[in-house]
Amino acid sequence: MSAPSSWRDLLRYLITQSGERERIANEIGVNPVTLDRWCSEKSTLRSRNIGPLLQTVPVAQRELLADLLTQDHLLADELAITAMSPDELERAFFRQVLVARATTEEVLLFWIICRQILQHALRRLDPESVGMAITVAVCMPPAADKRMIRSLREIMGLGTPPWPGDLEHQSMFLGTESLAGYVVRQGRPQAIDDLRAQHSLLPAYQTEYEVSAAAHPIMYANRVAGCLLVSSTQPRYFVSPARLALIADYAQLIALAFCPQQFYPLEWIELHMMPPLAVQRQLLVSLQQRIMQMLKEAFAASRSLTRDEAEQLAWQQMEEELIELST
Repeated sequence: MSAPSSWRDLLRYLITQSGERERIANEIGVNPVTLDRWCSEKSTLRSRNIGPLLQTVPVAQRELLADLLTQDHLLADELAITAMSPDELERAFFRQVLVARATTEEVLLFWIICRQILQHALRRLDPESVGMAITVAVCMPPAADKRMIRSLREIMGLGTPPWPGDLEHQSMFLGTESLAGYVVRQGRPQAIDDLRAQHSLLPAYQTEYEVSAAAHPIMYANRVAGCLLVSSTQPRYFVSPARLALIADYAQLIALAFCPQQFYPLEWIELHMMPPLAVQRQLLVSLQQRIMQMLKEAFAASRSLTRDEAEQLAWQQMEEELIELST
């Protein structure tokens, strides 16, 4: 091609190449029509898309695209290098998380840090709000008479439409039937390009709206506490190495929210099958009732039992019942 006079000319040329229009749109997280609108000046290239666009185009055109964006005052010279590396988290965000870890009361530490990280992850991984859910699933602490980790439990999550913003009320137990369970057992990340396909060798429990998914273990000293699970409404949303690198960074940051005793040796992970969400909900709705009953019984017996302890016992009780249902 002749030398392009603008970034739009260059992008127009790139998306005419076989398969490139869909690939670039998919890796940025926008609709392919959006690329056409950028090229025809019917839509404005937003600043949050500049970094992903630079990272997604072929390496040979990356520097030229950065120069053309700079000429159009869309990319400042001093920001060009940073924008071309969107797989790296900003220093300011790292500082924010570390300050929160140093100054937050222990009882609130997990919830404050996780929410900070999930909010940031949602903005970076789904900038166009095409539909994403990000969930933290943790290893269920074993009951007093058991040692092995038998399930995971989703305890916090955020989403963009069609998922609700707060996913806490949609949490469920996960086991060997899930991608999260596989990742925790193996201690290494995995992704599934299209959950609608029947040929995947990885286990996966497909939730409503979910088309592709990626999971990364949350680890410390070669022990595991759970995993970060990211779901998208788009197929092949996690084929981008930059996107997977971001997920890894977020999972490693979330590890700062856990206490050392919440990490378990991989040989302790012995997950069971868990029933579908519809079956689980029949038990999950009884959580508060179970907690109150335990507190009443403890009070009547003059036995010390805090609400947190009662809640943990209720979760373990439901885990046991769900395992029995599956077997």
